[in-house]
Amino acid sequence: LNGVEINEKILQILLSFKNDGRIVPPPTMTVKRFSYHDGDLAVVEVMPSRVPPVRFKGKVCIRIGPRKDYANETEERILSERRSSFARSFDTQPSYGSNIDDISTDIFKLSYLPTAIDKDTLDANGRELREQLASLKFYDLKSDCPTYAGILMFGKNPRFYLPGAYVQYVRFTGEDEISDFDYEYKFEGDLTTQLRLMDEFIKSQIVKKVQLKLGEDYQYSYPASAIQELLYNAVIHRDYQSNAPIKFYEFSDRIEITNPGGLFGDARPENFPDKNDYRNPTLAEAAKNLGFINSFNVGVKRAKAALLKNGNPEPEFILDQQTSFGVIIFKKTL
Repeated sequence: LNGVEINEKILQILLSFKNDGRIVPPPTMTVKRFSYHDGDLAVVEVMPSRVPPVRFKGKVCIRIGPRKDYANETEERILSERRSSFARSFDTQPSYGSNIDDISTDIFKLSYLPTAIDKDTLDANGRELREQLASLKFYDLKSDCPTYAGILMFGKNPRFYLPGAYVQYVRFTGEDEISDFDYEYKFEGDLTTQLRLMDEFIKSQIVKKVQLKLGEDYQYSYPASAIQELLYNAVIHRDYQSNAPIKFYEFSDRIEITNPGGLFGDARPENFPDKNDYRNPTLAEAAKNLGFINSFNVGVKRAKAALLKNGNPEPEFILDQQTSFGVIIFKKTL
């Protein structure tokens, strides 16, 4: 580009398209700068998605030859069928033995569709339910059954097909598991509903506030946003092939969240949390559409920042286990 300097800020802006949530699922992309005599050139390489269709601001975008456009119903169906032939993530695989009757259609149509599809497309939508679900990776048309993501997000009884798909909360009176406990609760059912219930539970049952002096700001034992981010992280990234639940344990001095499945893909202890990978990309996409996460790959960083701002100690992440991932959130003394 003649006379244009491609600096680090411009490269970061280009790279931000990967994680800002407008493109779902988030693309695999690289950004490089090349300098020439007449100016700098920024090159953005985007790899083909293995879990099509890809949406930008709720619309499926395609390119056929020189044409850039939004996909029609037939083109979306082709993309959905293509996905099932090489889908690698667990959540996009068909849940064999299940059928359309296992899906709560009201939750999908009333709670989810308006968040995932732009209004114009939704108003013009004449497709039947299976095709609507398939376009969002919740149904496998070739196998004629819901995907695991569909069962998890909208299933009437997800644990029938995925026995470990629940969060076990226990509140202990002491600092270890041998102490007495005074409350327990099991979050089970479709994640569209359960993620909302977790949000309400954290705010009403876990976060405590005190006002040390009249007129002063309230002091909080935990920032609600940090617990939310880390619990949602566990729900999205856990290994759903395991029969073990997510453990959400509250002790007198800390909270521990442990989920089945260690760091996945390109994520390693040495690059965590800067490098992320998605065991369940469709669940991450759904959580983003429902507003439970704001953008991709920043949840842990946001949680750490919220804890620091609230005056809590640095959280401790347990990264060296092959079959589990854990985090310890230490309580602020009030």
